[in-house]
Amino acid sequence: MRKIFPLAVAALFLAACSSQPPAPEQAGAGVEDRTPGAVKVEPVQVKSVTPEQIDPTSLAALKDPKNILSKRSVFFDYDQYSIKNEFKPLLEAHARFLAANPKIRMLIQGNADERGSREYNVALGQKRADAVKKALVILGAKDEQLESVSLGEEKPRNPGHDEAAWAENRRDDMLYTGEF
Repeated sequence: MRKIFPLAVAALFLAACSSQPPAPEQAGAGVEDRTPGAVKVEPVQVKSVTPEQIDPTSLAALKDPKNILSKRSVFFDYDQYSIKNEFKPLLEAHARFLAANPKIRMLIQGNADERGSREYNVALGQKRADAVKKALVILGAKDEQLESVSLGEEKPRNPGHDEAAWAENRRDDMLYTGEF
């Protein structure tokens, strides 16, 4: 066994050191001729694209002051982002409108009053906008139709510095396609 073991190790060593046969020659990458006249360009047929039609009578409802859809703001209590019961019918109407008009998009802008730090108000505005977006989706609107953003305290509706002004500024505004 003592004589066979060193011979086996030597045989394995020599086998490992042996060279491999050369690999078959691979063809190189093709070269494209780009001299003038060598390149042939085929004309491409482009389909005309037309925007899908939206019923103008349904859009009129958004501007009719007698229609609930003309109301576009949801107001919040101080330091809150839960939707009050008084705004649920408004959100239901907007969700039905969005569900009936899947090509229409809505931007929900969350706002806060001037109290609190800038960062806090941006975060609170986003929570408010997200709350309205979630409610609209639950009520039938498609998530792809909605975008929620926060404006924080940057776009006050009322520039005053009292409770009445702050109450007007704690809101979400709902804007439809063409309004943002």
